[in-house]
Amino acid sequence: MIPDLFTLPFMRRALLAGVIIGLLAGYYGVFVVQRRLSFLSVGLSHAAFGGVALGLLLQVNPLWTALPFTVVVALAITWVTQRSAVSSDTAIGVFFSAAIALGVVLLTFKQSYTVDAFTYLFGSILSVRAVDLWVLGGIALLALGTLPLWGRWAYATFDRDLARADGVPVDRDDYVLAGLLAVTVVAAVKVVGIVLTAAFFVIPAAAARLLAGTFRHMTIVAVLLGGTTATGGLVGSYAFDLPSGAAIILVQAAVFGSAVLVGRAVR
Repeated sequence: MIPDLFTLPFMRRALLAGVIIGLLAGYYGVFVVQRRLSFLSVGLSHAAFGGVALGLLLQVNPLWTALPFTVVVALAITWVTQRSAVSSDTAIGVFFSAAIALGVVLLTFKQSYTVDAFTYLFGSILSVRAVDLWVLGGIALLALGTLPLWGRWAYATFDRDLARADGVPVDRDDYVLAGLLAVTVVAAVKVVGIVLTAAFFVIPAAAARLLAGTFRHMTIVAVLLGGTTATGGLVGSYAFDLPSGAAIILVQAAVFGSAVLVGRAVR
């Protein structure tokens, strides 16, 4: 029964982890959607595979190796985009393809890796431990610390040239945002897996864009949708015995579909 869900320690940890990641994904997702960087979230989530493979090879927690690996990839993509004539989508395609290829090569050096790799490809939120919650709490505090930067990020999102002319360190802020997005992507891998992580950042923010009239309201709605859909997806996965990560994404997709219908009705 559903009430029993809250009496199970592993489900309480999973719920808390899902809500934290949902809130973070909604917060950063508005910038991903508004700046048309959806491919970046896809690229970083797949780039994390290279870090995961390195962790499996070294027999350490794969998320500890995926974190610095993905951050380096995010910063490298930003650097190449800013310092060369290569477009952002091209740079993302190059780096995430190389990261996946590196991951495949690293996995060939480890025997019996299939089960471990499968876990990170599709997520394992029910295996979240207390230490994972402490890490997520630290990432959430880091996000709270960026609230003073929200206005600058929003300014640059809508008019980079004017923001730069007003003295906003747009290029430096791009590195900060890319690094924080990479950190959150790696954290989300534990919840929904490498394959579905990008949806966690895109769908709630896209739905919020259809429902909100201003960017500030869009951010608030996206954060709320991220947290509530994570909860709803976990409850649904428990009730109907479904994969938790996939259930969360399906709930988010249903919310997005409802937002599309609401937007059409309003117009």
